[in-house]
Amino acid sequence: MDTTTMKGSLLAFTDDSVLSINAVSTAASELGFQGVEQCDSKIITQASSLNQLSVESSSFETVICICRSVEFPTDRLFEEILRVLKPGGTILVHKNPQSTVGETDKITSALERKLLLAGFLEVGVLKSTVPSEVQSFGVKAKKPSWKIGSSFAIKKATKTLPKVQIDDDFDLIDEDSLLSEEDLKKPQLPQVDDCEVGSTRKACKNCTCGRAEEEQKVQLGFTAEQINNPQSACGSCGLGDAFRCSTCPYKGLPPFKLGEKVSLSGNFLVADI
Repeated sequence: MDTTTMKGSLLAFTDDSVLSINAVSTAASELGFQGVEQCDSKIITQASSLNQLSVESSSFETVICICRSVEFPTDRLFEEILRVLKPGGTILVHKNPQSTVGETDKITSALERKLLLAGFLEVGVLKSTVPSEVQSFGVKAKKPSWKIGSSFAIKKATKTLPKVQIDDDFDLIDEDSLLSEEDLKKPQLPQVDDCEVGSTRKACKNCTCGRAEEEQKVQLGFTAEQINNPQSACGSCGLGDAFRCSTCPYKGLPPFKLGEKVSLSGNFLVADI
């Protein structure tokens, strides 16, 4: 494992009652870090009962946590370590438990999860470089290089529309060239008979187109023949509307005797309202 030299300010804390600078240097050496003696160090003991570190924010380049208990440090303490570290600072968690290999993997996984949830980056497991009867191990992580609340401007990519070059001599088409000889001919209007000439559109006197017969079919009222000599094909026309068919020409008239002249009342054509 490559050796890393620590510089600047250092914070070391433990859940034990005593912690010397030599113990801190030994723990750092086991994890591949040197130069603890040259750092401006601060040591905190019995930190298992602490929920807050009495130091200023972003004041240490390196934090070393030497743990005797499996539960130490807590999630709240990891949040405090993130606060006191400078942007880009390093945290080293040193463990020296009396445990088997399976338990060691479980402890390192729990530490990695806590560090990630606290907001650290580049979390990794470190094995001891010094052979001993009790193999120690550790976990390393870094604080993000940006500060909480930092903002960055996002540059929006400007979209440019493609330029289209139009050559009038080649790209435009003469509309007249699209017309054929048939299109240029004047359309012939359909011929009309005498009845359709004028605005009245009524059958003429000498109608031969059939309009007079059609108008005769839809003519309202009764003819003189129907009034003077009423006839019935069904024999029920004179009995009244209750016995007349839907197309009876006498529908609406009072009952009468067949062969007699039909007389209409004087107000027959007067509106009721």
